Amino acid sequence: LLSHFQVKGPNVGLLGFSKGGDLCLSMASFLKGITATVLINACVANTIAPLYYKDMIIPDLGNELSKQKITESGLLNLVDIWKNPLEEHNHRSLIPLEKAQGPFLFIVGLDDHNWKSEFYAHIASERLQAHGKNKPQIIFYPETGHCIDPPYFPPSTASVHAILGEAVFYGGEPRAHSRAQEDAWQQIQIFFQKYLNGKKSVQHSKI
Repeated sequence: LLSHFQVKGPNVGLLGFSKGGDLCLSMASFLKGITATVLINACVANTIAPLYYKDMIIPDLGNELSKQKITESGLLNLVDIWKNPLEEHNHRSLIPLEKAQGPFLFIVGLDDHNWKSEFYAHIASERLQAHGKNKPQIIFYPETGHCIDPPYFPPSTASVHAILGEAVFYGGEPRAHSRAQEDAWQQIQIFFQKYLNGKKSVQHSKI
């Protein structure tokens, strides 16, 4: 990232959404020079596939597809299929985010039907504090679903899942979700400006 011509440096910030979120958590935990990390509806455990880093393997959290539900409109609701990372036999899938050097911002949609983002954000907060680290910043958005895109993107309440190949329900009430996208965008700018550029007050993005 530092060698990319569009990266100012010397600090690097990460922004991850969904599966990209736990990948960013892993990068922040194991790589040097990560100054700030933003997670949008992310899990605190490694998901989907095992993660390999040097001589270490973090297994995926695992799921129980038998617990998936189907909405009245025929969409899959996956929120209950993921195993609990706090159960002892799933602990190895937890990402050691307490090793990270920089702060975290968790963006959480309280109507996320892809996975339990609020639950995962609380796990992250408790884990960091248990290791003597500062609490992460967590922003909760009521009636907001999984896909919190930049502002003025149409709210994505459902789409064909890249892995399953089936239509999945993501949640979110359109008006509340749209407002959350607008606010989250500004909060992300403020967070990165503070921890990457050292600016306490920033001009709001005009997007």
